Amino acid sequence: MIMATQQRENRCEQNGGKFFAALANRHVLLLQGPMGPFFSRLARDLTAAGALVTKVNFCAGDALFHRAGGAVPYRGSLADWPAFFADLVYRGRVDVVMLFGDCRPYHEAIRKTAQMLNVPVYVFEEGYLRPDYITLERGGVNARSPLRQGPQAYHAPDYRAAQAAAPSHAAHTFVRAAWFASVYSLVNYLAAWRYPHYQHHRNLHPLREGVQWLWSGVHKLFSHWRDRRLGERLARELTERYFLAPLQVHNDAQVTRHSRYGSVNEFIIEVIASFAYHAAPHHHLVFKHHPLDRPYRNYRRLIAETASAYGVTERVHYGHDLHLPTLLAAALGTVVINSTVGISSLCHATPVHVLGEAIYAMPGLTHQDELHRFWQEPGTVDSALFARFRAWLALHNQANGSFYRRLADGSGDTGMRWFSQSPFSVTITPAQLADTPPLPQIESPTHSRVA
Repeated sequence: MIMATQQRENRCEQNGGKFFAALANRHVLLLQGPMGPFFSRLARDLTAAGALVTKVNFCAGDALFHRAGGAVPYRGSLADWPAFFADLVYRGRVDVVMLFGDCRPYHEAIRKTAQMLNVPVYVFEEGYLRPDYITLERGGVNARSPLRQGPQAYHAPDYRAAQAAAPSHAAHTFVRAAWFASVYSLVNYLAAWRYPHYQHHRNLHPLREGVQWLWSGVHKLFSHWRDRRLGERLARELTERYFLAPLQVHNDAQVTRHSRYGSVNEFIIEVIASFAYHAAPHHHLVFKHHPLDRPYRNYRRLIAETASAYGVTERVHYGHDLHLPTLLAAALGTVVINSTVGISSLCHATPVHVLGEAIYAMPGLTHQDELHRFWQEPGTVDSALFARFRAWLALHNQANGSFYRRLADGSGDTGMRWFSQSPFSVTITPAQLADTPPLPQIESPTHSRVA
C-alpha cells in the first residue's frame, strides 16, 4: 500500500508536480477538447495522478483522437444534452468538469446545470500570453474569467514578488493544428451517421474547408508584395504616426457574445468613422487581418469603401502578413474589441483602447475614456502594474506549452510545463447533495468511483 502510494506520487510529480495532486481519487469528466489528441493525453496524465477520468465524445472526430479509454458517446440532440450531462454527473459522482472553449454550444448548454450540481468547471483556451502559453481557469475565460478585478489587487505583496520563469517555445504548431483540423473535419464528414444530431460551432465540410484554405494560400502569394511594401512604409515613414486595429476571427465568440458588436464589420466601420473625425490629420490607421481568418473573410473592400466615404483613403491601410511585434512597437496606440493582442500591445508599452470586455481592461493598463479621445491622448501604460499582472497570469492560469505539440522539456503525456499555483480545489461532490431533485433516467457509463 505504501509503495503503491509512493509510486502514484512519483507519477504525479513527473506529470506536473503538485498541479494535479488535488484531483487524486477524484472523478474528472472531460467534455470537448481542442481538435487533436490533447485531451487524450490529458486523460493519461490525470489517470497517472490518481484520478478517474471519463470523456464524452460528441462526434466522430472526438472519438478518433481519444485513445485513453473511459469514453462515453453522446448521440442525442443538443436540447437533450443538459439532462444527459446532469444524469452522468450525478450518478457518476463527478467531482470536476474540464472543457475547451466555454462558448461552444454543448458547453454553453450545461453551464447552469453544472452550477446547480455544484460541480466546478475548468475551462481551457488559447493563452492570454501568446504564443507560448495556454489558459486554464475555473468557471470561464476572457469575459467570464474570475480574474476580472481592479488594479489594486495586483499591488498586493505576493503579486509584487511574483516572478515568472522564461517559457519554452513550441515550434511549428500552426502546421500541426491545421493537420489535426483537416483530419477531424474529414472524419466527421465521413462518419456523420454515427452522431446524426451533432452540431459544431462552425462549418466543418472538408471540401469547402480545403478549397477555402487553398484559395487562402493563393491569396497569400498575391498579397505578399503589397504587405511587404506596406510594412516597409510603416517602418520607414510612419513610425509612431499610426494606430493599429488588429481584427479578430469573424466568428469569435468573444466578439459576438462579449461585446456590443454583431460582427467585425461593425467594429471596422465605427473605428474608421471615429478616426476620421477625431484623429490628427498626419496620423494613420492600420487594420491587421487575423491569420486564421484568411480563408473565410477579406475586409479590403469594406475598409476601402468606408475610408473613402469618410475622406481618409490615404490614411487607412489594411494588411495580412505584417509582423505583429514590429507593428506594436512602433504604433501610437492599439484599438481592440477584446483581442489578446491587447496584452501583446501592453508588453510593448503601447497604449490600448478596449471596445469590448477584456480581463486586462483596467485603469493603469488601458485607456479608460471614450474612443474619440484616444486618438488625441492615448495616455501611457503603467509598466510596473503590467509586469505584476503578467507575472500573476503566468503563475496562476497560464501553462507553458501548446495544445498541438509537446514541449521538449514538458512533463507527462501532454508535454506541458504547468503553472506554479494549481487551480484545483474540490470541496463538494454531487453525492453530498441530498436535496437534489431526481434526474431523468438516461443510460450512463458503468464505472465505479475511485476509493
